[in-house]
Order: sequence, then structure tokens, then C-alpha cells
Amino acid sequence: MAKKQAEEQNPEKVIESALNKTEEFFQRNSGNLTVVLIVIVAIVGGYFGYKYLFAQPRTEKAADMMFVAQQQFAIDSFALALNGDGNNVGFLDVIRKYGSTPQGNLAQHYAGICYLQMGDLAHAAEHLRKYSTTSGVPNRLLNAQNFGLQADILVDEEKYKEAVSLYRKAIDAADNMMTTPYFLKKLGLVYEQIGEYDAAVAAYRRIEDFYPSSLESRDIAKFIGRAEQK
Repeated sequence: MAKKQAEEQNPEKVIESALNKTEEFFQRNSGNLTVVLIVIVAIVGGYFGYKYLFAQPRTEKAADMMFVAQQQFAIDSFALALNGDGNNVGFLDVIRKYGSTPQGNLAQHYAGICYLQMGDLAHAAEHLRKYSTTSGVPNRLLNAQNFGLQADILVDEEKYKEAVSLYRKAIDAADNMMTTPYFLKKLGLVYEQIGEYDAAVAAYRRIEDFYPSSLESRDIAKFIGRAEQK
């Protein structure tokens, strides 16, 4: 039992579990592509807690406040994670009281995803925009996810050119086998949507050339062929 609890509180175990979950966000412009929520906030939250726990008392208090909300988030109880359960606070409370701390900044990203999962795109976009990008390897992945989720919302609103800019930011935020080809494929789909087929081919070929082991590369030839024929 103790071993199980220790694993559940281990950020790397939390993110490993979260990475196995997918969420369909939009179908209209993505064909058969399922939009995967790369929920890496748990490990980044652990990083912040480790880095600032003793150096900044306000951040320590913010981390303590966020603990239960993070547990609710991990089991997909997004409303409770966002607003609290009457006994424990939610991410919105952390933002109100400790918004200027690193944990408060992280809570903005958490809140954005919670609203997104609850179907409130306006508030999701608001909180995702308020998140400030941070440095460091795990944080780069979080930055990429944040830009990508903002772009997803813009696609749903049919603001394709604005989405292109944010997908490109997501791609540039972190070069890795997991997020880069994922957002490159979505970028290619948006380019196709606005009729920029050469740009779409370039995005798809970047997956083919530089990320051949990625999931996105498995059927990328089909996307390249389709865009080249337009």
C-alpha cells in the first residue's frame, strides 16, 4: 500500500500514466487525427516544488494548496480540481492568492486545461494565455503544450492563421520526438485548411525526415501525397 502511494505521488509515475490518456478535442479540421493532451504538468509541478520549496515560503504554501487539486486533476475530476471541493482549494484559489509565484503560474496552465476539458473554451484560452513560459527541460515541454492547446482552441474557432503562429511556437518551444512531430502534423493540417499546400508538405516532410520513429510518421506519406495533389 505504501509503495503504491509513493508511486502515485511520484511525478514521473503521474506523467507516465497521464501520457497514456487521449482526449478528442476537435474533429472538424483534423480528419482522423485524434488530438492528444500531453499532460506533463504533474512532473513540472514537482520540479517547481523541488526548486522553490525551501527558497520561497510563498511558493511552498502555494504548492501545499495545489496538492489536492493536482490529485483531482490526475483522476480527471476537473471541476473539483478547478474550484475545490469545499474542504480543499482548487487551482483558481491558488491563482487568486499566489498568482505571482511559480506555482501560481503553473496553476494558470492547469486551470486552462480544466476549462478545456469542461468545454469552456473562452475561459480555457484566457488562463492558457496567462501562463508565462519558463526555462528548463521539463518546462519547455509544458511551454509547447500550452502554445499547442491555445492553437487548438483557435482552430475550433476557425482562426486558422492565428493558429499557425501558435503551432509554430509550440514546435519551436521544445525539439523532441514526442511533441514536435505531433504539432508539425497539426500545423500541416491547418496549412491545408487555408490552402497553403506547399507549406503543409514542408511540415509533413519535416516529420518524415527528422522524426521517422514518431507515431506521426507512420502514415505521413498519405498526408504528403494528398497535399501535393492539391
